[in-house]
Amino acid sequence: MRHGKTRLVALGLLAVLLVSSAHLPVPSGDVASAASSDYQLLAHLIAGEARGEPYLGKVAVGAVVMNRVKSPLFPKTIAGVIYEPWAFTSVMDGQINLPPDPESYRAAQDALSGWDPTYGALYFYNPARVTSPWIYSRPITTVIGNHYFAR
Repeated sequence: MRHGKTRLVALGLLAVLLVSSAHLPVPSGDVASAASSDYQLLAHLIAGEARGEPYLGKVAVGAVVMNRVKSPLFPKTIAGVIYEPWAFTSVMDGQINLPPDPESYRAAQDALSGWDPTYGALYFYNPARVTSPWIYSRPITTVIGNHYFAR
């Protein structure tokens, strides 16, 4: 009887794991070479920074992170860029900890694969919410949704 209950509990836990993981997108293609934690972290940042923005805007936010990783002006890792002090509002206010939507996962995959609809932007901002006038000194590369992307 005891072994029967143990097996039942184990099967139940396995079923829960399988069902819950079935909804998580799995990286493919070039993204497979990126660490899964980078993929997850980028999806969280995109969800926090671009919630309510069009899909292209979500990819663009991810592209800004990737452009910063490539730039000598910023840390050389995705986590380093994302957690750089004062870099992203969603890190400061905790929104980065909210679960990403499927579109944010797809956008992270596209950004990790090299799609850059920002034309090399290193910054983005919503002019309705800007608190630092410094950002207005940066040349704008494109506008997507409510975000302005700049170098």
